[in-house]
Amino acid sequence: MELLLWRWSTAVQLSSAVMIAVLFVALSRADPRAELRWWVRAWLANLAALTVTLAFWSWAPDHPSAWLQLVRAGYLATKTLFVMLLLQGAWALVRPGATLFSPRMLAGAFALLAVVGLVLPSLPLVGVIQHLIIAVLLTVGAVMLVRERDRGVAFLTAGFALRAVLAFAETAAYLSQLIARLPRDWGDTAGAFLSAASSVDTGAEWLIALGCVVGVAGRTQTELRQNNERLLAAQSDLRRLVDRDPLTGLDNRRGLPQLLRDAQPVGATVLFFDIDAFKRINDLHGHHVGDACLQQFAAALRDSFRPDDGVMRFGGDEFLVVAPGLDRVSAEERVERLRSRVDGADGQVPPFTFSVGTAELEPGGDPDAALQIADQRMYETKGKIPQ
Repeated sequence: MELLLWRWSTAVQLSSAVMIAVLFVALSRADPRAELRWWVRAWLANLAALTVTLAFWSWAPDHPSAWLQLVRAGYLATKTLFVMLLLQGAWALVRPGATLFSPRMLAGAFALLAVVGLVLPSLPLVGVIQHLIIAVLLTVGAVMLVRERDRGVAFLTAGFALRAVLAFAETAAYLSQLIARLPRDWGDTAGAFLSAASSVDTGAEWLIALGCVVGVAGRTQTELRQNNERLLAAQSDLRRLVDRDPLTGLDNRRGLPQLLRDAQPVGATVLFFDIDAFKRINDLHGHHVGDACLQQFAAALRDSFRPDDGVMRFGGDEFLVVAPGLDRVSAEERVERLRSRVDGADGQVPPFTFSVGTAELEPGGDPDAALQIADQRMYETKGKIPQ
C-alpha cells in the first residue's frame, strides 16, 4: 500500500512538473529574459528528477541494487541542480546581469552529488542529504530575497520558505528511519508522511512557479515604466532642443503660436526688438563678436522682464517679448531697464543699440494683428519701413 502511495504521489508531482516546465518554456520563447532561461533549465531538471523518482518506485521491487544506485545518483544530482537553478534565476531577477553560480560550480555540484548518490548505502540516507540540501539552499534563497526588499518577489520568497520548511520536515522524517531506537509508531508515521510528501511538495512548487511568473511580470512592468519615463524625458529634451535657440538659450519662434494663444484670453503687451546696425558689427568685428552681442542682449532681455514673460529670439538679430497682463507703462519701464543693462555692459563687445516696437494685445484680441503692429512700429522706430 505504501509503495502504491509513493507511486501515485510521485506521478502527481511529475504531471505537475510537466505543466510547469511547458509553461516556462512558452514564457521563455515569448520573452527571452535571463531569469526565465535559468528557470526553464531549473524546471526541466526538476522534471528529470521526478522522472527518475517515478522510475525508481515503479521498478524498485524488481531490479538489482546497482541499477537503483544509478537512479539515486541521478535523482540527487538533478534535484540539487533544480534548486540551484531556481536560485540562479531568482538572483538574475532581482540583480539583472548577476549570477550566483558559475557554470563550473553548477557542473561540479551535479557531478559531486551524482558520485555521492552512487556510494550512499540506503534510500533514507539519500533522502536526508537531498532534502537537507534543498532546505538549506531555499532558506538561503528566501533570506536573500527578503534582504532585497522587493515586493515583486514576495510570492517567490513565500514559495522558497514553504518548500524549505517542507524539506526540513522531510529531512527529519528520513532521519527518523535511520534511528533504530525510535518507537515503531514514529517510523510508521514518518513513512506515511514521506509517501504523500510529493503531493505536498507539488503545492509548494506551484507557489514557487507562481512567484516566478509574478516576479517576471512585476519586473517587466517596472522596466516598461522606466523605459516610458526615459522616452518621455528624451522627448522633452528633444522638444526643448528643437524649441530652443542654441546660441542665446532663448526659445525660438516655433513656440510663438502657443505663446500667443496662451496670452490671448488675458491680453498682453507684445514687444519686437531689433539690434541696430547688426550687420556692421559682423562686418567690422567678425561673426564671433556678433554672436557675443546676441548672447549679451538675450541675457539682458531675459533679466529685464518677468520670469513668466515669453522671451524668444525671433530670428537673426530680432527678438520678441510677449508679456501677459503687462500694461504699456510697465512695459516701457522694462524697456528702459533693458537699455540701461545694454549701455552698462562689461565692454567685452562693442557698444550697440536696439530699436523696439510695442503693441497691445487686448483680451480676446487678434494675436497676429498685435504681432504685425509691433513689427511695424519697430521698423518705424528704425526709420526703415519696408515697402
